Amino acid sequence: MDKEIINWKELLYPYEQTVEELMLKFNYIKKEYLRLGLYSPIESVEGRVKSAASIIEKVSRKNIQREKIEEEIEDIAGIRLICQFVEDIPKIIDIIRQRDGHDIEIVEERDYIANKKESGYRSYHIIIKYGLNTAFGYRQVLAEIQIRTLAMNFWAVTEHELNYKYSGNLPDDLKARLKACAEASFNLDKEMSTIREELMQAEKMSELKSSLVDNILENIQNLYFKLHMDEADNINRRFIDLYEDGDINKLKDFNEQLNIVAEMYRV
Repeated sequence: MDKEIINWKELLYPYEQTVEELMLKFNYIKKEYLRLGLYSPIESVEGRVKSAASIIEKVSRKNIQREKIEEEIEDIAGIRLICQFVEDIPKIIDIIRQRDGHDIEIVEERDYIANKKESGYRSYHIIIKYGLNTAFGYRQVLAEIQIRTLAMNFWAVTEHELNYKYSGNLPDDLKARLKACAEASFNLDKEMSTIREELMQAEKMSELKSSLVDNILENIQNLYFKLHMDEADNINRRFIDLYEDGDINKLKDFNEQLNIVAEMYRV
């Protein structure tokens, strides 16, 4: 790396803006799924901008010239889209591809799931150019999108922290243990996929129960001053018994009865 002084604040600001905008957009996609009552393939969104120290290390290791930093280092800006199941990954990839030619331009895709790294690392990477409107005009910024399951992410974060601790020189026995953990993690993903339908059904039932309980409690609160104290107490005790019993059909029937009573009292 040459000795020209770099204004890191000026260099990194567009990448910070890129990460903020991309995180906002993908979080809105997740919220849209949920608002429509649909399953979101995106579980969470994370983002980061490489530190000056990390960039200097990479520039030195790859012998990159100062004027080439912004075109040769593709992951200064990075976001991570984390999902529950391996089957969610192609769905997220499709979401990104649908934006190609609009606010992003896909430069390259790297499938480290079908082609895992020697270390055991698995993830799907998409290198993009992101169109950014800055105070100084329009520009395109390179960014990396990583798509992983929860299990893949847990392994990758752990491996990254260990590599940092050992300055990239992991002992052989630790490398072997990490590779074994990577396989165990991938097997966990495959096993979770086999019980996906049961898990999703359980989530729907939980959401339905939560919605019913919210409606019942609202009706009880609204009826409190319209009914005699004994009647209100009886309704409350019946709700507690039904809630503890856990039968969602009985809760639905009880909720419908409360809705009728609430309509009678216009509350």
